[in-house]
Amino acid sequence: MKTVIPFVAQTHERDRQTWIAALGAAMPQCEIKEFAALSAQERAAARVAIVADPDPSDLAGMPNLAWVHSLWAGVERIVGELPMDGPTIVRLEDPQMAATMAEAVLAWTLYLHRDMPRYRSQQAEKIWREHELPLPSERTIGLLGMGALGRVAAAKLLQQSFRVCGWSRSGTDVEGVETFAGETELDRVLGLSDIVVVLMPLTAQTRGLVNAKRLSAMKQGASLINFARGPIVDTAALVEHLDRGHLDHAVLDVFDEEPLPAHSPLWNHPQVTVLPHISGPTNRTTASAIVAGNIRTYLQSGRIPPGVDRARGY
Repeated sequence: MKTVIPFVAQTHERDRQTWIAALGAAMPQCEIKEFAALSAQERAAARVAIVADPDPSDLAGMPNLAWVHSLWAGVERIVGELPMDGPTIVRLEDPQMAATMAEAVLAWTLYLHRDMPRYRSQQAEKIWREHELPLPSERTIGLLGMGALGRVAAAKLLQQSFRVCGWSRSGTDVEGVETFAGETELDRVLGLSDIVVVLMPLTAQTRGLVNAKRLSAMKQGASLINFARGPIVDTAALVEHLDRGHLDHAVLDVFDEEPLPAHSPLWNHPQVTVLPHISGPTNRTTASAIVAGNIRTYLQSGRIPPGVDRARGY
């Protein structure tokens, strides 16, 4: 008899069924079932569940859960919604996601480095004008967040000869990267960087971290890329710094509210590039293999993978 593994998600029906098929193919020894399809006996027996933006009340309906495996790398919502003494939360750590995010960091860094927004604006006005192009080695890219995503992104930027500096709360040494740590050194990174890339997780400590004061610490004419979470950056302060010319451009892939509402002024702001949260998508094939491996190990040995530090939020 196959082991039943609950799948708890609030995504669209088609997305849920696609995930169930991918997970089932990766762990044929298990039966992946949506929460609504579980019997009372199956809910009581469940020790592990696979989740994607789950309804906390569904998880509460499985009182013997020891742990949940998220399909996403970002777990701030589930950390905030589940009780501190609830099941262990295991976030997805997929090398493919880090590689995909690093590719996005490089792509949109080059977009800003090569002055693409200006040339797009010139095209709209039929202006034929060339602008000076600095060497990559003359640009400093500041990465806020030096975890797995930040380290792989740094390597990709270094391969293209950009200067790279990195900041984290606790400090991380990375070859070829000038690193800084703690809030007292954050302004130093901002002041050094021509392009700032936000890659840190959203926690109580990082919410609103890039506020008006931090934006003022950035170089005159610098640009910002936010591939982390919207609430880390004070949007109103960012727009104000763009409007008065202190900052040149912002590439935003994440927002306080998603999807970005149609009435948001960001859609039409000439110095903002809006992306629909596409910088680091989860790959179903690689993610399913990782989740399957972790659950297989648990079923064989009872060992739960390292979980989220609930105090830190990641």
